Amino acid sequence: MSANITAISRIDERRAQHDGNADRAFRGIVFGAGMLVLLLLAGVALTTLWGGREAFQTFGFKFLISSDWDTVTHKFGALAPVYGTLVTAAIALLIAVPVSFGIALYLTEIAPTWLRTPVGAAIELLAGIPSIIYGMWGLFVFVPIMGRYIIPWLNDHVGNWWIIGPLFRGPPLGLGMLTAGIVLAVMVIPFISSVMREVFLTVPTRLKESAYALGSTTWEVAWDVVLPYTRTAVIGGIFLGLGRALGETMAVTFVLGNVHRLSLSLLEPGNSIAATIANEFAEADSEIFRSSLIALAFLLFVVTFIVLAIAKLMLRQMEKREGKA
Repeated sequence: MSANITAISRIDERRAQHDGNADRAFRGIVFGAGMLVLLLLAGVALTTLWGGREAFQTFGFKFLISSDWDTVTHKFGALAPVYGTLVTAAIALLIAVPVSFGIALYLTEIAPTWLRTPVGAAIELLAGIPSIIYGMWGLFVFVPIMGRYIIPWLNDHVGNWWIIGPLFRGPPLGLGMLTAGIVLAVMVIPFISSVMREVFLTVPTRLKESAYALGSTTWEVAWDVVLPYTRTAVIGGIFLGLGRALGETMAVTFVLGNVHRLSLSLLEPGNSIAATIANEFAEADSEIFRSSLIALAFLLFVVTFIVLAIAKLMLRQMEKREGKA
């Protein structure tokens, strides 16, 4: 009897030792995966910083505030591409966020059951279309529409308005920051609306039914119940779309105009960081030219990192306020 007990205890000890070793190995693998992400992030940042060191050493702080981009005299500045990147991304968000909210609300609260699945599948298919397809569509379909109808209408009816008028005055080229922003909005709408739709579905049904029972309208339920319950995830989805817009290359390259010039008008051609790198990297015929392009890549990395960090801080502050409430 005692021998059996001893054998069983030894088996249990070996099993416990094996489980402990397996658990430590699993922790090591997971820790390595997490550290790999940080190493890759640091590696990308340091590589681009090292590649752009000549531009930063040559131009100094002027590289950030200058709009010069002269490949003949080798004078380069990042202000115009950074400005174009931020403006087009802002336009895309201004359009995409309300449209995505409407799509998500329609699919979760209003649309009949038989329609929700095909519309949801169509949105997911839009997210899978390559960016070059959006760029070709923008160049061959949307740019002529902008140049022939929309830009002349904006010049005639909005261009004379006070304060915002200068934003909508310009030649009817079709190419420009407004066009690029609209194309970017079409591209990021599937991402933001998909996130919103998924988080809206997590709202407990009893909360919405209680609001309807008290006489609330669909808009009141969405604004006072659904959105407060999911606002943290909604903001995360919005900044996910913003990150997508900041780094987009091919679609913007087709429709932005690729002109290194600062202009208050949204109808004027401009440039972005990603489009500048894509267009000119193969033509970089000097070390300072190549270094300036790599320095732009580092600035894009920094801008994206700052945007995502701001999103994280906003989400943390909201969680703290919710905890205090």
